Amino acid sequence: MTFKQKIYQHYNQLVQDRIDAFRDMIAALTEDSKNDAKGSAGDKHETALSMMHIEQEKFNAKLKEVLIQKAVLDKLDSSVVAETIILGSLVKANGIYLYLSLALPKINVDGINVIALSPQSPLGNKLMGNKVGFTFEINTTKYIIEKVL
Repeated sequence: MTFKQKIYQHYNQLVQDRIDAFRDMIAALTEDSKNDAKGSAGDKHETALSMMHIEQEKFNAKLKEVLIQKAVLDKLDSSVVAETIILGSLVKANGIYLYLSLALPKINVDGINVIALSPQSPLGNKLMGNKVGFTFEINTTKYIIEKVL
């Protein structure tokens, strides 16, 4: 498995773990609301039930966002190595590994830090469509593309 494929797999697992966590939280709230409905009555019950529904809606919205992220990751082919930077490229610039996919947390794979960034971010936008050797500047920091994997 290549370094790029390990990164893809790590991010894919991270997003899948988030999906599972939100589904578990939604299921727990659904179960709690069913149990609460059996043994309570009155204003306190209605308030508690309403609060559970609000929480459930929040978790459903977050789950929807993460499912969209998963769909984007599923479209990437980690085995493709393009000469120009495209969505799914792993780029080394200024000694930093950048994975053009989504804005996700920094990870460490094989002792190397990797930052996932969206092509819509300022840095991602500058990288897209360029090749090794391209130089540019963002916020007074000069970048040079060293590798495209």
